[in-house]
Amino acid sequence: MKRSTWRKHHKWLGLALSFFLLMFCLSGIILNHRELVRDMDINRKWLPARYEYTKWNGGLLRGTLSYSDSDSIQRVLVYGTGGIWQTDTAFSTFTDFNLGLPGGADYRQIRAAIQAADNNLYALSPFGLYRYDIYAGWQHVSLPTGNGEILTDMTCHGDTLVVLGRSHLYVAMAPYDRFKKIQLQAPPDYDGKVSLFRTMWMLHTGELFGLPGKLVMDAVAVVLVLLCMTGILYWLLPKYMRHRRRGRNTDTAVYWTRISLLWHNKIGRMTLILTLLITVTGWCLRPPVLILLALNDTPALPGSTLDSPNPWNDKLRMMRYDAACGDWLLSTSEGFYSLKSAEGIPEKLTHTPPVSVMGLNVWQKDVQGQWLCGSFSGLFAWNRTQETVTDWFTGEPAEDKAGPPFGKKAVSGFSADLGKEPFAVEYYNGTDALPQPEILSTLPMSLWNVALEVHSGRIYIGIAATYVFVFIAGFAVVWCLWSGWKLRRKNRFSGRSEMQNP
Repeated sequence: MKRSTWRKHHKWLGLALSFFLLMFCLSGIILNHRELVRDMDINRKWLPARYEYTKWNGGLLRGTLSYSDSDSIQRVLVYGTGGIWQTDTAFSTFTDFNLGLPGGADYRQIRAAIQAADNNLYALSPFGLYRYDIYAGWQHVSLPTGNGEILTDMTCHGDTLVVLGRSHLYVAMAPYDRFKKIQLQAPPDYDGKVSLFRTMWMLHTGELFGLPGKLVMDAVAVVLVLLCMTGILYWLLPKYMRHRRRGRNTDTAVYWTRISLLWHNKIGRMTLILTLLITVTGWCLRPPVLILLALNDTPALPGSTLDSPNPWNDKLRMMRYDAACGDWLLSTSEGFYSLKSAEGIPEKLTHTPPVSVMGLNVWQKDVQGQWLCGSFSGLFAWNRTQETVTDWFTGEPAEDKAGPPFGKKAVSGFSADLGKEPFAVEYYNGTDALPQPEILSTLPMSLWNVALEVHSGRIYIGIAATYVFVFIAGFAVVWCLWSGWKLRRKNRFSGRSEMQNP
């Protein structure tokens, strides 16, 4: 193409993308340092109306726990992304049950709640385990996580309490004051490979190389911000000069126009590879490329954080004990496994329910003894003895594969403790089975989660962004960067002539 054509592409694409690129960069830096912003929340009134909780959507109701309180009165805890709330089986009362939990919304994303063998209530967030005290509320229980491992699930069997992290088990016996950290053995089919999607994700964030890698990607984000700002200045300042009254001094504007062009070109040339890297890797993390990555594995990069001696590094998701079969069931990013004990060798299971790449949200038994497995791929009834899997909504046999990250029924919660019939909750549509108290509609949203919505593009166009926004925006940014490079290579003019034709 001619230089003028490359120039038009670079100019107008750059201007059109500037705002979104700035949002990508700023939100990406926040996402890279979750531990620094956990206490920061955003009022939902500042967000689009679709971010208000309605009908228990958005993970507000992940699960429920029916238990007897100290007065032998039957109570029900409702838990999810909005914390923990107490009601009764008839849903006649509804009270805040978050006393003692940290204040930030990020800390109150409750993943599990149980009543253990000591009759105490326990709740689990991604960042901590809590025991309930009737006088002081929820009290933090120490776990030997060491490296700040994200917690994913909690379950109990007899007097054994198991907390599941993304890489280890934490097991304790009553009174659950001392937990043992356990690394599971490798399964027979373990080949040392890691998820290609996870590799691409960690390369995009820089986490693949630990904190130094994150800081490098933060720096690349700052570079992209500078490219946007210098490009906007170079576009605006000549217009400002043309509209100045005669006789006014424009030396300052001329100076900053030269400086903005100088640094726009210099920064762009020096960082092109890194800016392309962060753009292309981000582009790959959404459909359709995401699906291809999720279905393939690759050897771990030597020396990276994925090069771990732990065969279950960042793979564990949920765990349950199956009394009917006398084994532990383990849900992982690699599928379902059976485990006789914490020291045993996990064995991969076949004829299992399809699960979204985003993992299980629901896992409990129904009255028939079947396992109900819910994710963004749907809700399925799994009969292990008969090796059958059926769609909970239709009763039809389930498909063998999970398919796209979001299925027709993106299940985010389930309850059999409220109302006359068990009901599932969809992430976007919620449920009509249970009225939602108005007080929950505008619960704050963590800054980290807001940044995630911005970074994914969902804050602009909703769920369509999962399939459209990032794919189109990523391609456009790549083309903008490449056109800038081509424009520079084709430039046969002096710096003065460039300035004379802004």
